[in-house]
Amino acid sequence: MAAVTTTTPTTLRQRRFPFGRAAAWTVMGLIVLITLLPFYWILRTALSTNAGLSADPTNPLPVDLTTSGFERALGLQSAEEAVAQGGAGGGLDFWRYLLNSVLVSTLITGCQIFFSAMAAYAFSRLRWRGRDKVFGLFLAGMMVPAIFTLLPNFVLIKQLHLIDTLLGIALPTMFMTPFAVFFLRQFFMNIPKEVEEAALLDGAGKIKIFFRVVLPMASTPIITLAVLTYITSWNDYFWPLMVSYSDSSRVLTVALAVFRAQTPQTGVDWSGLMAATLIAALPMLVLFACFARRIVSSIGFTGIK
Repeated sequence: MAAVTTTTPTTLRQRRFPFGRAAAWTVMGLIVLITLLPFYWILRTALSTNAGLSADPTNPLPVDLTTSGFERALGLQSAEEAVAQGGAGGGLDFWRYLLNSVLVSTLITGCQIFFSAMAAYAFSRLRWRGRDKVFGLFLAGMMVPAIFTLLPNFVLIKQLHLIDTLLGIALPTMFMTPFAVFFLRQFFMNIPKEVEEAALLDGAGKIKIFFRVVLPMASTPIITLAVLTYITSWNDYFWPLMVSYSDSSRVLTVALAVFRAQTPQTGVDWSGLMAATLIAALPMLVLFACFARRIVSSIGFTGIK
């Protein structure tokens, strides 16, 4: 007599195809594809010639594969060679603009993190009259659009005679921002008070506790905020455009717009422009990729309280 096999509900659930999970992965894959497509198109344009792009603009692969766009972006071509390949004869002093961007972004990030951490510690740990009201008023600055502060900042920088200087570009956001103070305050409030009380019993003052205890414990959110601040200052365009007029203070984002404006008679040098854009964005992409997991975990932890 043949044996009778029974199928339990658990076995059916194990054999059932996970349609929901497959649909979720499909949607996620489409989102990633749509997100990465512009970067691929930039790379494809940078590796093509301007003549090839005009002849075959819809080709998904590089047209007449070449690295001449990167050579023009890095200033490795002469003016005659650049014009012959459809570029502008003016060129791009890439390394000077890159150094300016690095100096401005580093100055903004370093000063903003330091002063914002001190303000966040004062709002979270020090007790003084009107602390919460002052913090609420300070936090209201997050609701003010940045474009409303451009004209007052420009007048201030002009009166300080800092127009067309790297310090003039960095000064408006160099000290602190409401978001940075709020971000660090939320983490400082999660630090156990027993740690500070133990340091006080050992004879440490508030300043020593801040530098020796609080800052080392807050290294993860500080690094996260530093990366976000660096990326934001690196990508800033409108304010540097307002206050920089020469190569001595021109940052990379403004330089790309100037390079775009140097249009030869044959048309825009899309190959060189996309090559310069890709090179300018590459450091920030690498920086974010290295700290992506730490940024996500730090933001999630900060939002618990």
